[in-house]
Formats: sequence, structure tokens, C-alpha cells
Amino acid sequence: MSDFEPFYDVSRSYEDNYEQGPFGAFAEALKDGNGADAAGTTSEGASASFLGQPVNLPFGIPAGPLLNSRFTTAAFRMGFDLATYKTVRSRAWGCNPFPNVLAVHPKSADGSLTPGSAELDEGVLADTNYETPISISNSFGVPSQSPDAWQPDMRAAIEAAGPGQVLVPSFQGSRVEGMSEEEYIADHATTARLVKETGAKLMVMNTSCPNEGHNRLLCHNPLLVGRITEAVKQEIGDIPLMVKLAYIPSDDALELMVRSTVGHGTVQGFSTINTISAKLVDANGNQALPGAGRDRSGVCGNAIRGAGLDMVARLAAIREKLGLDFAINGVGGVVSPADYQAYRDAGADSVMSATGAMWDAELAHKIKASR
Repeated sequence: MSDFEPFYDVSRSYEDNYEQGPFGAFAEALKDGNGADAAGTTSEGASASFLGQPVNLPFGIPAGPLLNSRFTTAAFRMGFDLATYKTVRSRAWGCNPFPNVLAVHPKSADGSLTPGSAELDEGVLADTNYETPISISNSFGVPSQSPDAWQPDMRAAIEAAGPGQVLVPSFQGSRVEGMSEEEYIADHATTARLVKETGAKLMVMNTSCPNEGHNRLLCHNPLLVGRITEAVKQEIGDIPLMVKLAYIPSDDALELMVRSTVGHGTVQGFSTINTISAKLVDANGNQALPGAGRDRSGVCGNAIRGAGLDMVARLAAIREKLGLDFAINGVGGVVSPADYQAYRDAGADSVMSATGAMWDAELAHKIKASR
């Protein structure tokens, strides 16, 4: 695949991508003048909605590869009607060392990973042999610019949305050494307020990255998420809030998450899933990503589609069981129009693709053409 150039160049550092990207078809889209891609609009106007905002098609790109307003603007012009601005923090936060992305090759015939399987701990092959359908490592550590940098850039990103398109800001709290739980909660609220100041019409809170220590996920503590969303809501008022979840194997824990958030009126939707954590090894069985604490990485792309569809279906069942009204955004392994439809059939109100979109800049156009 040496002749193909993803819009996030995995052969370059995160910092170089931030300063020089996007690449490939996204770079070309930025040269085509102002305004959204015509394929992103319809003569009838927006036909769907996302957390109360009208959209042409409830499909886009989740938090991760859209690093700044150049990336989000290019996404809009390529017909992705939902563009998620890379997760921001209340302070500058560095990226894990390069490399961050490797191709991941599960053993199963269809290239899938199963949550809880022995393979995740025994080791999954990772190298630079990128093949489709694509699965990759996601070992960035949720870097962020300082608010002085990302706030004005996020405002520009919001303004660049075309008719029927929405900029989706993503944020999270930052746990630093010596911080109390109350301070951790307050940092989420502070960051949400900073996002609100950009004019954001909605936002998503990331609870699915290991921000409490190695491999510990905030979303595995539903009661704490409930307390955090209450603090966030006090800052953002009526602005809709979505929570990004990793895979949660227990139905009881997932229902507790819904009851602790939607049930208290603090959350209007869930986005799921982020990645599946796996031990990554090279062809010799050694640690694939260099550096201490990087023996495991989140895996995204084709490998996690089954887990993503499972989470969406289970959330939809809980929504019906409890009689609660909340949106479900399906994420994970969407690499084709059929994958988009599978998520909608499973109960997703909207769908997003990160890895699939990186390797197929025409994915939004293909989905629209298939409808």
C-alpha cells in the first residue's frame, strides 16, 4: 500500500502531522476553495439529526485522527458530516513517543479480536505491513495543545462546518500525580467550560482512555462517571453531552452507567467503542512498540467491529428496557457502506469511522451513494 497516503500519515510523528497535515485526499480538499463538499448537502436539506443538530447523514469521524481545524475542515469537504475535534484537555499534554501506529494482525480468519480472549494477553502481531481491511494500534496517550492554542482553533473548526454538518468537540479530564478525586472531577468541569466558550453546540466526554493509570478506564467506574457528568452539566447547562465508552463486558455495569448518567439527566448519548486493549508483539514475539509501559496498546479498525456492534445492540436493549431517551453513536471497524448499515440496524442513531476513513477518504461519499 506504498502508493496510498492516509490523511494522517502514520510514518510521521504526531507533532509533524499536527503542523503539516492533513495529507492525501484531505490535503487536496483544502485546496479546492471555501465551503463544504457538495456531496455533503442535499436539495431537501438536512434529513437527520445528531444530538439535536440537523445533519445531512449521521456519519463522520470520531475523536482521534482530526488533530485541528485543517483536518476537520477537510473532513467536512470530503462529505463527513460529523467531524470530531481531537480530544482536548485543560492543559498541554504530550504524546507518546513515535511510532504510535502499527498494522495489527489478529489470528482469526476475519481479522477480528474478541474482548476477553486469551489472544489479547498472549500477544497480537503488529508491524508496518498495512493491509485492508485495516486494523491498527492507537498508542498516542491523548495528547493536547494548551487551551490558548486549541480554543481559537476549535472556534475556526466550528465555523468551517457546511450546511447539515456539525463539529463535535471531544474533551476529557486530566489526572496528575497528587490530585484528589474532587480535583479530578473539577478538571473535567473546567475543560467542558473551556469547550463551551468556543461556541460548541454539543460535546463528547472521553471516558475510554487509560487516564487514571496504566490500562485503567474511567468508564469502568460508572458511579464516578455519574458524579463527573453532574459537575460537567453544571458548567455547560443545556448543551447536549455524549459520553465515549470502551467495551464494557457486563450488562449490569453498562446498565448502571446508563442509570448513573442518563437516568440523572446529565447525559444525552453514548459513543462506543473506542479501542480494545491488546499486547502487541513483533514477528519474534518481542514488544512491538518501544518504551516502558507500551507493551499493550488500544487496537482499532476492522478488528473491533464485532465488539462495537455488540455494545451498540446492548445499549439499544437497555434503552428500550428502561424507557430512556438517549442517542447511540456506533464506532469501531466501519470500513464500508455495509458496516455503516450494520450499525444502524443494531440501533445506532449515528455512526463514525476513524481507521476506515483514514484509509478511505471517499468512505462518506460511498455511503451516501449506496443509500
